[in-house]
Amino acid sequence: MQPDTTNMNALFHDHYRGKRTLITGGVGFIGSNLAARLVELGAQVTLVDSLMPQYGGNLHNIGAISEKVRVNISDIRDEHSFGYLVQKQDLLFNLAGQTSHMDSMTDPYADLDINCRAQLSVLEACRKFNPGVKVVYASTRQIYGKPNYLPVDERHLLQPVDVNGVNKMAGEAFHTLYNNVYGLRACSLRLTNTIGPRMRIKDARQTFLGIWIRLLLEGRPFEVWGGEQLRDFTYVDDAVDAFLAVGASETANGRVYNVGGDGVTSLADLARMLIAIHGGGEFALRAFPEDRSRIDIGDYYANDSQLRSDLQWAPKVPLEEALRRTLAYYKSHLQHYL
Repeated sequence: MQPDTTNMNALFHDHYRGKRTLITGGVGFIGSNLAARLVELGAQVTLVDSLMPQYGGNLHNIGAISEKVRVNISDIRDEHSFGYLVQKQDLLFNLAGQTSHMDSMTDPYADLDINCRAQLSVLEACRKFNPGVKVVYASTRQIYGKPNYLPVDERHLLQPVDVNGVNKMAGEAFHTLYNNVYGLRACSLRLTNTIGPRMRIKDARQTFLGIWIRLLLEGRPFEVWGGEQLRDFTYVDDAVDAFLAVGASETANGRVYNVGGDGVTSLADLARMLIAIHGGGEFALRAFPEDRSRIDIGDYYANDSQLRSDLQWAPKVPLEEALRRTLAYYKSHLQHYL
């Protein structure tokens, strides 16, 4: 049975109107889309972002809402700054993190600092200065590693294949621990490949689809490594709905939820779909580079039935439409993302 989106939207509006809401990584891809939606819902929104160039922050992402949000350029690793910022907030959407799997292997200490130690600092600041805040953490399907079975549910063994996955697993575990031990209401969403407007496309640090889109719009061929791997993809609006749903639910406290997408496709078929929507372009199938193949997880797609049943969430945007909207956005805004 499909969720009643009218009732969900009414619930979100009733819950978030006037709420003081803090988003870490708020000028990044998912954070900026979440911020725009919260502004529509009448929330009082503060964004925290380091705007470090190797990560996803981009002030163009919040151009349309810049007069309606408060922006604090700071790093979540700064305990004193964050302790001040979290005070009096009703909700914290904790999206800040290092997302590049390869960067985590070449600079593991930076990944440890951002995805593990900094998450503990965030939670300590909440415990000390605002223990009543509700915290929603952006986790990742990468913590599962190479699946033992498909689709992957939340009971699957956690066996990450790279440093990023290990540190994200620790960050998620800290949030669950602080919920269970200190009563700090926290929950986590294990995101799959999230796509859509405002994602990083200048390189593959955030998602491989980003560099595909950049090269396609520049009239250059792109590479698909392997091609047979199966994946699911979540359009960013659907991911935002998932964040809003768990943020508004006491049932979600202490829980972790998979967030999936609309159907499953191979990477080669995804590339063909992207080119067909664009009306032209080329790609080449290539063998995985050795350094990448060592940390590739193979096929992955999520069983997100728990999120659907607990919170009546379901993806609403089909993959083809998600690609069409994403391409349209970058055709109009490409210069701001290179």
